[in-house]
Amino acid sequence: MDAQSLDFLKKLLHSPAPSGYEQPIQKVVREYVGNFADEVKTDLHGNVIAAVNPDAQRRVMLAGHCDQIGLLVQYIDDEGYLWANLIGGWDIQMLLGQNMQVHTASGPVHGVIARKAIHLLTPEERKTVPEIKDLWIDIGAKNGDEARELVSIGDPITFELGFRPMLNQLASAPGMDNRVGVWVVMEALRQVSEKSPEVGVFSVSTVQEEIGLRGAKTSAYSIQPEVGIAVDVTHATDCPAVSKQENGDIRLGNGPVVYRGPNVNPVVFSTLSDLAGKNDLSYQINSISRPAGNDANAMQLNQGGMATGIVAIPNRYMHSPVEVVSLEDLDHAAQLLAEFCLDINETTDFTP
Repeated sequence: MDAQSLDFLKKLLHSPAPSGYEQPIQKVVREYVGNFADEVKTDLHGNVIAAVNPDAQRRVMLAGHCDQIGLLVQYIDDEGYLWANLIGGWDIQMLLGQNMQVHTASGPVHGVIARKAIHLLTPEERKTVPEIKDLWIDIGAKNGDEARELVSIGDPITFELGFRPMLNQLASAPGMDNRVGVWVVMEALRQVSEKSPEVGVFSVSTVQEEIGLRGAKTSAYSIQPEVGIAVDVTHATDCPAVSKQENGDIRLGNGPVVYRGPNVNPVVFSTLSDLAGKNDLSYQINSISRPAGNDANAMQLNQGGMATGIVAIPNRYMHSPVEVVSLEDLDHAAQLLAEFCLDINETTDFTP
């Protein structure tokens, strides 16, 4: 990954984007793609749609959702503690003992979330997983009035954001799900922009995937593409306690995952597989037997139907503050999508 592309990824990872609050990250996306896209639009839902050759008759949609799981300030008590509700699918245990950021109108406010010290927990409490109603965020306020001067009801909250390099071209950060998908589809568009695609390529940073695949529905309806690929994360199984029998043998650094199953058009799958082989790109194959829990689900059912594919980035510890991915997998995914878009011409037929 070159320095400019890595800088884009880091900026994405440092931008808060709980579902419904994606404006900061979408600003980063617009600034980056404005250097090479022929057209950049933000729709009323908040999706950022960047296109190369937008007037072409045939259209390809590449989608990566930019939103992340988060919290929402629900109540500020008279002691100055914040109480929150969840945005998206959480394992509550991941919240205990974490540094948090409350994203206010005047900027981020640091806070912590925990519960009573172990010395004070009863034996029964030690065995119990708390609910969100049992947890509070401490921003250090002296009282409720001081807290309310900084924080408003409805302000979004995330883990403390950041990027941490690891050995062997791995990296860790909260929100890899799905900053990496946004990075891949926009990097693919950049590579396409340097060539002469015969089709219109629309890369979309979609919103509100974590609460129901909402942005993919609205953007696909507007674009009306014939074929599309959703890029999201998938579970890496190369760590203890994750069953390969149930989830497949998926490893960091072995390339992006190309999926097969009823949510995937078979011609799209075979085309992606062939192109990976021709271009010496590492990739892995996995299957999914049900409608996907990502943007591909909504894309496949858009209007009269879309020939849909799924390319996924292996991710350890999904929906945690320490999600881990391989930077090499990202590079290979972006190149694979670019080759796919450049391979399509007027005679390409995706009919199964």
